[in-house]
Amino acid sequence: MAAGRSRLVIWVSVLLTVIGLALAAGAMDRLVLSRFESPGSESLDTRAVLEREFEAGTPSVLLMVTAKQGTVDDAAVAAEGRKLEKELAGQKGVAEASSYWSRGNSPAMRGTDGKQALIIARMAGTVTEARTALGEFSPGFTRDSELVTVQVGGGDEVFRQAAEQSRQDFLRAEMIVFPLVLLLLFAIYRRFSAAVLTLGMGLFSVITTLALMHIVTYFTDVSTFAANLALVMGIGLGVDYSLFVINRFREELRAGRAVPDAVEYAVASAGRTVAFSGLTVMVSLACLLLFPFPFLRSFAYAGIGTVLTSVFAALVILPASLARLGHRVVRKNAKDARSDARSDEGWWHTTALRMMRRPLLWGIPALVVLLGLASPALGLTFGVPDERVLPKDVSSRVVQQQIRDNFAAEEMDAIQVLHQGRAGQDANRGAIEATAVSLSRISDVHQVDALTGSYAEGRKIAEPNDSSRRFAHEQDTWYSVVATHHGLDQDIDRVLSDIRTTVAADVKIGGYPAELSDFRGELVDRLPLVFGLILVVTFVILFLMTGSVLLPAKAMVLNTLSMAVMFGALVWIFQDGNLSGLLGFTPSGSIEPSIPILMFCTAFGLSMDYEVFMLSRIKEEYDRTGDNAGAVAVGLERSGPLITSAAVILAASFATYASSGIVFLKMLGIGMVVVILVDATLIRAVLVPVFMRLAGKANWWAPAPLRALHARFGISESDPSKPVTA
Repeated sequence: MAAGRSRLVIWVSVLLTVIGLALAAGAMDRLVLSRFESPGSESLDTRAVLEREFEAGTPSVLLMVTAKQGTVDDAAVAAEGRKLEKELAGQKGVAEASSYWSRGNSPAMRGTDGKQALIIARMAGTVTEARTALGEFSPGFTRDSELVTVQVGGGDEVFRQAAEQSRQDFLRAEMIVFPLVLLLLFAIYRRFSAAVLTLGMGLFSVITTLALMHIVTYFTDVSTFAANLALVMGIGLGVDYSLFVINRFREELRAGRAVPDAVEYAVASAGRTVAFSGLTVMVSLACLLLFPFPFLRSFAYAGIGTVLTSVFAALVILPASLARLGHRVVRKNAKDARSDARSDEGWWHTTALRMMRRPLLWGIPALVVLLGLASPALGLTFGVPDERVLPKDVSSRVVQQQIRDNFAAEEMDAIQVLHQGRAGQDANRGAIEATAVSLSRISDVHQVDALTGSYAEGRKIAEPNDSSRRFAHEQDTWYSVVATHHGLDQDIDRVLSDIRTTVAADVKIGGYPAELSDFRGELVDRLPLVFGLILVVTFVILFLMTGSVLLPAKAMVLNTLSMAVMFGALVWIFQDGNLSGLLGFTPSGSIEPSIPILMFCTAFGLSMDYEVFMLSRIKEEYDRTGDNAGAVAVGLERSGPLITSAAVILAASFATYASSGIVFLKMLGIGMVVVILVDATLIRAVLVPVFMRLAGKANWWAPAPLRALHARFGISESDPSKPVTA
């Protein structure tokens, strides 16, 4: 239908693109920032109670004040510090502020050499409102006066600057990826018109996906970082799907069909595979919606959008365009036309036969190599993100590093222990002090602040002062437990557990460390459900395409192996720090869990994308000949070059983020490049033919009821005019 009304379809597509551009232009301003927090968790409940009852909460912004002469206890420096605190408290969006000086010279807020002290603030409103307000006043607090220097830091400043960097990376990636992909497509097609048409499908996907994300922002939060995924996925899938449809169109033209018939047959065969492939990718990314975190759900919205728009472009806009271009997408001269023709005895065909002649000789070494590459994944350690996600020279990273080096503890990351039912009044001072003393004895606790004063190592180090009133309430009280850097970085879950054990009463724990712990716990708890659903749904899709129960199982195993290689690379590089100097980042000794989960869902879907295209061609040949080995060789010959080309283009798109200043995006770029290249080489070229040779006729086996199910609902790329056998 699209080919028959090609002019109308093209004009409607142009209109959709124009509308999409208008919506996409405002999308970035609608995207929001996210914190690592779990909705409905105990830590967020604690935050809500502290804000409601005590007008207190988790600080997220700090000013580091450094004395140029003397110490921060000098009268002139102290006066300057109090002045800065008052000025910060008056800024729009700041809910409360306090400082080393207003906290009675709290040791946790003073540098070990006495030259630095902190002013901390809690921001009001949503995270986007907070960081927007912060962006307005933060530059003004970076100062160098006669008495002191002032620098801005804190969690909100770190991730505000990370979001700014991600936007810059998005624009830089746009400038790199489009001309790069165009050059690669021209090298593949040797026709400029075909290259521009294919890139146009990817560009349409990016534009309309951003437009859809803009619409979604009116119903729910969508993270700024999702735009980065929309760019590379939109280009990658838009180009991938167009490659397969155009290749099939060229085959039909070479078979002697007229242009309208070639378009019809290309869509009826390769088009169905594109639709099922898109469904596979979409299912993997849609599973991110099972996590109750706006950050991860945002990537689901971006992923679903790119699949829908890429499939629409490949099955509606592209056929109409091919009907208009006709033979202009075929190579120009006779020599090129011959090289463009399908050969069933090329490199992939020869390689597949070689692998199948001696399957164990080739399969075992390949498996050993892949398991070796995957082995670092056994040491995977999930941790929490910090300022090291930024480049070393970014201002907030510099401030946080100084805190690590010059302060004994991190006041900004104080753990908040809420004791409901114990009134913060004079009558309870004895019990409150006893609890504070016990908390201060916990290993890796530097200081405990309470209504009755400050404590360290089981003894009182400061009497109560004006700032102690923040712990007073007629019904409840709370304690501020400041952990050491070691406790925060290496053993925070143990510290939180010890706090619960020490305080016999039923308490609630909040603060940034508890929020991160709750986030990580909820994330890990949902992993089995998400991964299990991805595997089950993908198995069903591949069964409907192949009519086999063994081939989907094989795909699960091999794709899981390629995922293991990806995780092995992440651990070896980003956790252990190998190549950190070359790649320009600082390893933290652990990996923040949400990014690898995002990468798993994305990479698994893309791997299955290639699996669908490969198996569809193998099955088409098997349906025609009934020869298992021949079908594998011919199927790989017909799909292998395209899969490799698509993999190179997709890897090149993701690789643009390898030079990002943000570790999250660097991980995404490098990890996806690794898994795409491994999947398109060792997996496809070696293990697939080896496995299918060893399985033989069993590749195509299924129980009788399932064979009947496939006969009714299954799909293939076989000639639509011919019956398809199971």
